[in-house]
Amino acid sequence: METKGQVVNRLPMYKNECSFEGYNAAILMKETAKIRKLITKRGTLEMLIPLCCSTQPVRYKVFRQLLKGFSSKTLARRLKELEKGEILERQAYNEIPPRVEYRLTPKGQELVESVINLLQWMRKWSKS
Repeated sequence: METKGQVVNRLPMYKNECSFEGYNAAILMKETAKIRKLITKRGTLEMLIPLCCSTQPVRYKVFRQLLKGFSSKTLARRLKELEKGEILERQAYNEIPPRVEYRLTPKGQELVESVINLLQWMRKWSKS
């Protein structure tokens, strides 16, 4: 995806074949490692799904309900990592009981769009 003021190199397609000619393999591998570090930790992708299915912020308790099998510690850690990576915004309200909501940042919205494209690719080519 291109963002305002930023040019992104697109992989050229030739006769239904993908060519990486002109790309530096070492750089692509480093970038792949960054992506893997961000989104392949247990639960990270699953946390993005409730956020992409709504334009409203998602409360912490909704994540707890949807992500059964994840400890509170793991959930809190992943949410903090996504916030640090500027994928999510966290809004805490000074209320009793405490209320915390999360929403996607523009960077997070782009990530979710990319994940959805990858899921569509998987559905297209899956043999099941």
